[in-house]
Amino acid sequence: MRAVAEVISAPGYERWARQVAATGGCSAPVRLVGESQVIDAGTGEVLHIYRTADEPTGHLLVACGNRRGAVCPACSHIYQRDVFHLIRSGLSGGKGVPEAVREHPRVFATLTAPSFGAVHTQRERNGKTLVCRPRRGGGVCGHGVPERCGARHDGADIRVGQPICPDCYDYAGAVLWQAHAGRLWHRFTLELRRQLARRAGMSRRRFDALVRVSFAKVAEYQRRGLVHFHAVIRLDGPGGHDDPPPGWATAQLLADAVPEAAGLVQVLSPDPGNGQRVLAWGDQIDVRAIVVRGDGGGLSDEAVAGYIAKYASKGAESSGTIDRRLSCGRCKGVGTVTMARGPAVCKRCGGVGTAGGLDLDRLPVTEHARRMIRTCWDLGGRPELEELRLRPWAHMLGFRGHFATKSRRYSVTLSTLRQDRAEHKTAESRQRNGLPGPESTEVLAHWRFAGQGYTEAQEILAGHISQRAITARRIEEQRREGA
Repeated sequence: MRAVAEVISAPGYERWARQVAATGGCSAPVRLVGESQVIDAGTGEVLHIYRTADEPTGHLLVACGNRRGAVCPACSHIYQRDVFHLIRSGLSGGKGVPEAVREHPRVFATLTAPSFGAVHTQRERNGKTLVCRPRRGGGVCGHGVPERCGARHDGADIRVGQPICPDCYDYAGAVLWQAHAGRLWHRFTLELRRQLARRAGMSRRRFDALVRVSFAKVAEYQRRGLVHFHAVIRLDGPGGHDDPPPGWATAQLLADAVPEAAGLVQVLSPDPGNGQRVLAWGDQIDVRAIVVRGDGGGLSDEAVAGYIAKYASKGAESSGTIDRRLSCGRCKGVGTVTMARGPAVCKRCGGVGTAGGLDLDRLPVTEHARRMIRTCWDLGGRPELEELRLRPWAHMLGFRGHFATKSRRYSVTLSTLRQDRAEHKTAESRQRNGLPGPESTEVLAHWRFAGQGYTEAQEILAGHISQRAITARRIEEQRREGA
């Protein structure tokens, strides 16, 4: 409390508080040092100078931009809103996409991982929670573990997603599937075009000349630690969202082709000790047409965009693992810590108990996630699996793909949305300082990284300032949406 009082009573506190608010409530802003100059392009006159040396703290705070809600709620909220507008513009138009795009055939598809062993699950029917795994006869597995579970799990039960018998669970298969999930998705998009062409009764080349398949997807971690993909898939004419597809390219044609294409996709992976393993999508594939009826029924554009954006800011931590890479706390080497039973030992510096700053067996993860991390590390040391980079991605349980991706012509890009926001803030700053527009000026800037985050005392105060900033932003967003 004494340290907090010292921060508040410091001469530059008000300016520091304004910087914290200007980051939007970022939990761990980047500290920069340097300067920028606004110069008249015609005369060379210096119109404005900003120096961090003039700041009471000696640096400028910039939002970290992390997309994960567990790391930075403020920045992840902005990322989530950007993904929402990206998805919605590809469904309803806007942000440079014509409104006529809503007449194009669209489906909302979910592709999941296969089963690698029985896990505890939350089952509901008509609002009633059902028994997890009812089994008559009370059989046991080869390890003597009962195959049934008579519990009724709710959403907060930590057992949900954990294996019924960890020794029966195929951890190697789960990790290898996870590492190849991005490749499976890529091959699915190729196979989908083939199946659409076949159903339309034409060659692939002819189909590609008439129809473009556009998509946007996000990856979501299930409680069992494996990802599944939610995707909006749309049929356009050859020109993309500006061009309607032929009349025979319907939502039903697309909905029928998606599960068929997913069922045909396979990826081969080296399987240590067993030759090769065939990896494929799971049987649970859900496809629904996005149709907004006149009475307001159907799967609406807003609902789909909101559902997908909700998962864009979530990471592997939702499945019981950690939100950072495993690295040696002494030498900071990533991917250097052994994962043998007992204390973790760094291969580079010999430090003991330094995996992420903790002994591996004391990491704050579920036992299921711990075994997946161990499997990642064990398989990552195999020469035939080196390209999968399983050790650097062990904290993600083997998944190394992007969480949100889209095809080129689906809609606006995240870079465009960020650039528009930056230009808007720059215009406000120029107006506040009485500067002319960017068309008649040049900006010379030099910045250097000086650190990230707050001191313990600053963090307490920044938390209160951040909460006010986040609340104010959400109120303003609700006001705009209501208008």
